[in-house]
Amino acid sequence: MADEEGAFGDHHPRVAELSQALARHLSGLQDAARPARLQALAGLRETVLAQRLPPPVLQEVFGKVLLRPLTRCLADDPAERCRELALELTRHGLSRGTRPAKALPFLMPALARRLCWPRADGEACEELRLGLLQLLGLLLEVCDADALAPYLPEVVCVLRSALLDPYPRAKREGCAAAAACAKAMPEHFHMQSESLIKPLMQAISHQHYRVRVAVIQATGAVIQYGNAKSFDDVFSHLAQRCFDDIPQVREAVISVAGEWLLHLRDRYSYFHKLIPLLLSGLTDEMHENKELALTYWKKVGLQWEKENEDDIKDKLDFYAMPSYYPQGLTRPELGCRELVTRNIFKILPGLCHDITDWVEGTRIKASQLLIILLQHAEDHITQHMELLLRTLYRVCSDGEGTVVRNCVKAAELIGAFVSPAVSLKLIVSDLEKAPMPSYLMVLAAVMQGSPKKVLQPHLVFLANTLSRPEISQRSEEAFYVEQLLCCVQVLINVCQEDCREISLQLTKLLVTITAIPSAGHLHVKLEETINALAEAQRLGGAVDLYRQHIAELMEWVSLTHDHWTCYSPELLQLDVITSQAGPVIGEALQEFMLILQTCLQISRDPRMRLKLFTSLCQLLQKPNETINSQGQFCNYLEMVIKDILAPNLQWQVGRTAAAIRTTAVACLWALICSGLLSPKEMLNVRDALTPQIIATLEEDSKMTRLLSCRIIHALLDSCGKDFELSKMYPELLKRLDDTSHDVRLAAANALTSWFRCINDDEKKALLKANIEVLYQELLVHLDDPDQKIQSVILDVLKEGGTLYPDTLAKEIEAVVHKHRTPTYCDQLLQHLESTGWRYSES
Repeated sequence: MADEEGAFGDHHPRVAELSQALARHLSGLQDAARPARLQALAGLRETVLAQRLPPPVLQEVFGKVLLRPLTRCLADDPAERCRELALELTRHGLSRGTRPAKALPFLMPALARRLCWPRADGEACEELRLGLLQLLGLLLEVCDADALAPYLPEVVCVLRSALLDPYPRAKREGCAAAAACAKAMPEHFHMQSESLIKPLMQAISHQHYRVRVAVIQATGAVIQYGNAKSFDDVFSHLAQRCFDDIPQVREAVISVAGEWLLHLRDRYSYFHKLIPLLLSGLTDEMHENKELALTYWKKVGLQWEKENEDDIKDKLDFYAMPSYYPQGLTRPELGCRELVTRNIFKILPGLCHDITDWVEGTRIKASQLLIILLQHAEDHITQHMELLLRTLYRVCSDGEGTVVRNCVKAAELIGAFVSPAVSLKLIVSDLEKAPMPSYLMVLAAVMQGSPKKVLQPHLVFLANTLSRPEISQRSEEAFYVEQLLCCVQVLINVCQEDCREISLQLTKLLVTITAIPSAGHLHVKLEETINALAEAQRLGGAVDLYRQHIAELMEWVSLTHDHWTCYSPELLQLDVITSQAGPVIGEALQEFMLILQTCLQISRDPRMRLKLFTSLCQLLQKPNETINSQGQFCNYLEMVIKDILAPNLQWQVGRTAAAIRTTAVACLWALICSGLLSPKEMLNVRDALTPQIIATLEEDSKMTRLLSCRIIHALLDSCGKDFELSKMYPELLKRLDDTSHDVRLAAANALTSWFRCINDDEKKALLKANIEVLYQELLVHLDDPDQKIQSVILDVLKEGGTLYPDTLAKEIEAVVHKHRTPTYCDQLLQHLESTGWRYSES
């Protein structure tokens, strides 16, 4: 090297020749006129760049002839073009010279003068500031650490100004230079690195994503090669970049976190902060970022294993996959699991706080990270259960959303890794203190994640707990009911045939949920769940399930029936059982009728009686498929009529009492229509029913009046010859003036049956006066504006006219001239003649 330098010394012909050529232009740099300086610089540029000089020659000429003039021009020349040309020549000389460190004493002060802000003579041109920073980067690249060390204060000053430069490209170049400086002289840089942290953090949220990427990369180098104590100052800023919209920015965070975990000198002290930073990348939207984070994480885990091989030797030797590891998950390496396990106690508190943050993005990222941490920590999360459950309860109270779904997945991992003896005990204890829907949601998720064999010993405990009234009937809030049903669905789904052991409790639970008014929107899910419970036990369906438990269910609901009110949940539960059990209710008829007999006494709560009557009425619509499926209802028929229906048909004040009478009448009509109340049985209950039914003809309810007319019609057809007919027809006549068209028609049909009941001469003679009154009234209605009424009244008179045709004919003759049309009167007379009657003027 010494020989080479001597060969290209001052007296080398080529050096001397070039120096002489350059000297002619250098004098022009001192000229006050800008054109002259530009001409001189142009001449220098042509002389130096046009010739391909060997590096030693260029270095000799540059160092001794050009460096100082060019440096002065860089630092002091007022013309931008002059400074630009000087910069170009300087970079050319440094990049091709062999001893660039010789230029540091001249260039570093000049760079500091032009780039350190605020200065009056600082570089105003953005492109020149960028070029000067690139020159600094070149110096940091080609000079060794010992040469650069004395100028570190100037370098740091320039870097700080560059990081605050408003020109984005200058910022990026400053970041690159900061990273290069940190790597070039780490032994000296750590003393100055802290001064770069503040400007870096001011630029980390810059609007240009490339600037953000450059700042993150520079921060990584500054911390890694500088003072690691600054980590706490940058961590929160880096964590925020995990939420950046630009994938390249998030990639930069992943790379920096990974490098720190691998190479940071004090990394063990910061594992609890670095691990979440890197693991957040495993949930990134971009597949490439996920793969990068996973690659780094595996390297970190393997490195930790090697560094701590003695501590984990037993675990390495006896590596085994847990028997109940969740399907679809890949178990992380031992080193990765150990890293999380040993630091999770520091990570969890902050993470749980972030899951409840007001910013949605923070909550989502934190909930995703929680899943990853639990997967790594496995059964070691047991000691953190109270904190985890408290957090999950709070989050799941929101009901829906990405965060809630993530927390449900986290709860499923708890079920997979934590013993049910611990997790279920804690959750049930919280549920007993204050039943909340979020508690049930977490419980369902934990059960969902639990292996079947592990959960099986706790089935009875869970079923008994959930079916307790203070939990199953705690709230009618829709969200609460949904989560309660979810718990039942999970138990059936996870345990399948093992549910046979808790089938009764689950059936009670499903009946309870169905009976809650706010659960109406869940009817499809409830039906599916009942069928699933039956299928798990290899039963034919819901009916077989009810048949299996009907005795216990009836005993369950009837325990307190002596004290039921309209607010008693058992009342609604009974309605569910009777409506869903189908023919099975006929197998428990004795218990059901006992409840009816007790609860339908007129001294009991009217609204409660109304609900029960409504249930009974629905059953009587199809009695052979429900209440009479075993053919035993006839044994209770007299009791139903005399002890239940008749008393409730008596008039009482109030709208509820009126509704009860309507429902009771509907029940009686259903009995008649279904054939359960045969003519013989009607005769047995005639005296008990007739007065009440006649009284209901005056009810305000159109339905009551209509059904009462139909019932009287049926009674007259069945056992009318035994009725006291003189008291019945006036009430039916009144109904011919009813506001309801249907009631008038039903009353007319009943009067037809009334006439048919007069089947002997003695009764005919006794009722002659009543018959005459009927003729008169019916003839009025024969002229009704409604043609259907006229037609029906015509049929009634045809039926009754055969009793006293002469009397009817006289009545017709007396009123026919008053009718709008004599058509119906003529038809009636023709009918009488067709029966053999002949008109007599006497």
